[in-house]
Amino acid sequence: MRRNSEKDKKLADDERLLCAWRAWHAEELTKAVAGPHRQVLEPLMKLLENLDLHSSNALVDFIRAQDWSAIDAQTKLVVLHEINSAITKLRTRNGMAPIDDALWGERATVFQLIRLMIVPLNGKPPPDGSPANGGNDE
Repeated sequence: MRRNSEKDKKLADDERLLCAWRAWHAEELTKAVAGPHRQVLEPLMKLLENLDLHSSNALVDFIRAQDWSAIDAQTKLVVLHEINSAITKLRTRNGMAPIDDALWGERATVFQLIRLMIVPLNGKPPPDGSPANGGNDE
């Protein structure tokens, strides 16, 4: 009996922490969208709401067209989380593995390309279709 009680406490605590994390992230997203970069974030959130297998090029083009160097690190993290969540949901809805990042030498996934556009390695954005650590998801 005691074991189930401990297990139930752990499950309840995990649920509480997950709810707190989701609330925190929702607050961060709200602050980011209402902040100085709303002209980038509002259309991006609309694009993510309507994301489908045929709109990945539009998403990459939108991300490429932005000046990410002018956006603060916290906002970039919120953006990356939202993009990752949207792509993961899209892949799951279409019967694909939620995450399937490319390995070294393979063509990078959409998320990997986007991540490098938003937070470039060594301050340099990736070339189109750069190998793994860059991206082409779907």
